[in-house]
Amino acid sequence: MGLAGWLRWLPGVAVLRHYELAWLPRDVLAGLALTAVLVPVGIAYAVASGVPGICGLYATMAGLLAYALFGPSRILVLGPDSSLAALILAVVLPLSAGDPQRAVALAGMMALVSGALCVGAGIARLGFVTELLSTPIRYGYMNGIALTVIASQLPALFGFRVDADGLLDGCWQFGLALRAGSTNPLALAVGGGTLLTILLLGRHPRLPGVLIAVVGATLLVTLLDLAASTGTHAGLPVLGALPQGLPGFSLPSMGADDIAPVLLGGLAVALISFADTSVLSRTYAGRTASFVDPNQEMVGLGAANLAAGPFQGFPTSASASRTPVAQAAGAKTQLTGVVGALSVGAMLLMAPGLLSNLPVAALAAVVIAAAIGLIEVTDLRRIWRIQRWEFWLSIGCLLGVALLGAIPGIGLAILVAVIEFLWDGWRPHSAVLGRVDGIKGYHDITRYPEARVVPGLVLFRWDAPLFFANAALFRDRALNAVAGSPTPVRWLVVGAEPITGVDVTSADVLDELEATLHEAGIDLCFAEMKDPVKDTLKRFGLFARLGEPHFFATLGEAVSAYLESNSVPWVDWEDRAGEPAVAPAS
Repeated sequence: MGLAGWLRWLPGVAVLRHYELAWLPRDVLAGLALTAVLVPVGIAYAVASGVPGICGLYATMAGLLAYALFGPSRILVLGPDSSLAALILAVVLPLSAGDPQRAVALAGMMALVSGALCVGAGIARLGFVTELLSTPIRYGYMNGIALTVIASQLPALFGFRVDADGLLDGCWQFGLALRAGSTNPLALAVGGGTLLTILLLGRHPRLPGVLIAVVGATLLVTLLDLAASTGTHAGLPVLGALPQGLPGFSLPSMGADDIAPVLLGGLAVALISFADTSVLSRTYAGRTASFVDPNQEMVGLGAANLAAGPFQGFPTSASASRTPVAQAAGAKTQLTGVVGALSVGAMLLMAPGLLSNLPVAALAAVVIAAAIGLIEVTDLRRIWRIQRWEFWLSIGCLLGVALLGAIPGIGLAILVAVIEFLWDGWRPHSAVLGRVDGIKGYHDITRYPEARVVPGLVLFRWDAPLFFANAALFRDRALNAVAGSPTPVRWLVVGAEPITGVDVTSADVLDELEATLHEAGIDLCFAEMKDPVKDTLKRFGLFARLGEPHFFATLGEAVSAYLESNSVPWVDWEDRAGEPAVAPAS
């Protein structure tokens, strides 16, 4: 493989080869501005994911550095994300049994699994797989995840801990703790104030709301000596000093009983993280009038997770909250992420105690604010107005997450997506077509009751690919169209323009249909069939059996051939308008 071939897989290196010196100040300043947000958010999402806060910084550094090499987007920022917190927690919490080191190992293995899946899928050019999740399904799943994350963080916001499994159990345990009087008023005041500050400042995108709120809460605890570890009263739970230094390389390990849940969790993380990353990547590519290869985006995301796993990190994704910070600060290339990662590392080396008085309630507020941002209501109202069944599909996915948990919930979402896809092809629309005065072409006679049909001719349109699941239905509807004709049928012409494929089962059904119609003295013909579909019929031998004269370029051509060969009296509306008498327009 030549240099150009290697650079295809290393977009960051390709950018560096053509880097303009004028970009450097902007990239450095944007990276420093980004660091102020990376630190508190990374710690908060780590705690929400069930691992020590320091792991959020390790994952941030490793992910940013790897994506800078392999990621195609110049300004996309990767790191721990609220949309993944519930997925990671669902695996880590029950398996770690309260052991932080085991939790780190499990989360690291999930990062390796999801990273390997993303890289493999990107190399295999499977970047389209996330399109399996339709918008309503994705809304339902993400709404369920958001509610799960909020429920998991409410106890910390109120200053106590609960042991719960899933959304419903979390809400129940939280309610019991409230009734028992477990609330820490000081924690609730600081956490509630932090949350309110983030939400209010969120209306002003240019202001670093998270940074202002977190720094304010930390200064308040420090100046008033409110930390539980230093104060003279019950005090406020705080983060404590972070371990000094950079993480060492260590491949995470797990037991045999952990394999299935970690693999399933890694698969769920890969799907959701790439769905989020691809949407965000396309959005910013559109704003900069550039193109981002979705397959390379999957490789970049996978590389970030493969890098995070061995360095005590956990799964990462693109960030919808940190990427705008980089853009607003003037980021030009992936160097912004490199500067951010190096700055985080410098803080761990020189000032690990900088955030020791950061309140745990404030971290919970950061995660809750992010989860609130995940909730989609406005667009669901639109879906309710235009397509009720898809609205209820979204609600069903939300309930799946609430009742079954995050990991089974995404499995349910994928299953529903596949069923939705198959249903559209399994029971597609079909129509008998007729001629409507004053309108060119041929149209569904159920939509146009005034449409006239040519005596002895049935024009039948099938609005889907023809495959094993709908082949029998195609045959039945075609025969019903023949049976419902007001005049004895001589030709059945299938309007095949929507048919994009034919498999072995459907080819056999077409063969049976042709034989059935032939016994009844009816010719089976096709109009507007695509050449690739014709090629398939040729391989099956059907094209030769039917004969090339039974295939027409347009419906109008088929009607003209029928009228000419059967001497059927027919006056078209265009004929009355002075147009040619034998060739209706198609």
